[in-house]
Amino acid sequence: MRGAVLHAPGDVRVENRDDPRIEQPTDAIIRLSATCVCGSDLWPYRGIQKLAGPTAMGHEYVGVVEEIGSEVTAVRPGQFVVGSFWASDNTCEICRAGYQSACVNRVVMGDLGSQAEYLRVPLADGTLVATPEVPSADLIPSYLAASDVLGTGWFAAVAAEAGPGRTVAVVGDGAVGLLAVLAARQLGAERIIAMSRHESRQKLAREFGATDIVTERGEAGVARIKDLTNGLGAHSVVEAVGTQESMMQAVRSTRAGGHVGFVGVTHDVSLPGMEMFFSLVHLHGGPAPVRRFLPHLMELIGDRTIDPGRVFDLELPLEQAAEGYRAMDERRAIKTLLRP
Repeated sequence: MRGAVLHAPGDVRVENRDDPRIEQPTDAIIRLSATCVCGSDLWPYRGIQKLAGPTAMGHEYVGVVEEIGSEVTAVRPGQFVVGSFWASDNTCEICRAGYQSACVNRVVMGDLGSQAEYLRVPLADGTLVATPEVPSADLIPSYLAASDVLGTGWFAAVAAEAGPGRTVAVVGDGAVGLLAVLAARQLGAERIIAMSRHESRQKLAREFGATDIVTERGEAGVARIKDLTNGLGAHSVVEAVGTQESMMQAVRSTRAGGHVGFVGVTHDVSLPGMEMFFSLVHLHGGPAPVRRFLPHLMELIGDRTIDPGRVFDLELPLEQAAEGYRAMDERRAIKTLLRP
């Protein structure tokens, strides 16, 4: 099969890879209908996250089941399915508590490389969720968003305790940040402040439910949030970048007793202990347990209550994956959808 492989920073090639096969009785093989490039894929693409050698890329996926292992009972060949970027059994004690991304048997899907024509999904019964029928083509981008960025943005908003009567600020205007805006609106937030300097992203943030746009960053951004909240800060803040500046901007934009939901993959982030001690801010986040939210999110997509697929503003054939990476790296695209 054909699949994207990162050979070195900036060097993505689509080349022949071995076809996946059933390795465990709990596996499924799916034929991918769509996949995409994630903002976290840009860390190794930029050389910030080091790789040991050529690496198959991708961890977001939707498709049709082709084959199942002997112990798989929850899905069957021919069904359209959505899965998370963590494979999980969905039965262990941690999964039952709603944290499938820390499943005791978890498998990171990024190691299997979903930017390809086919994909092996371990722990298929716990990982995959089937739609009632094969969806129409226009819904596929939204179901693909549910595989990661929608579920991650939703978890961030939940972790930040977004809800009725709350003011929510979102640090980061990539796909996750934009979908955290959508999630906050669906969760009933009264006011949603999107922090963005890019006109196209500002426009989409407003369409997803943002009531205010803040263009400033760092301490100036914090001051602007305070200005908008009577000097107190937001009740709920989403951090969707993963840098030292974005994390401190999020913490300092939060009022005492407020909540920060952080989902940006952190790189060289450290928290000053004394400042955190006196901030009285709650911190919760990490790799999103997307599987917890998938059934509900898929219902909202299926009945067209939400349209998260709008974050895909560039669609390319799989063979042009390198251009998809370049476009996101250069911020010419929010998120690239790839069609195998």
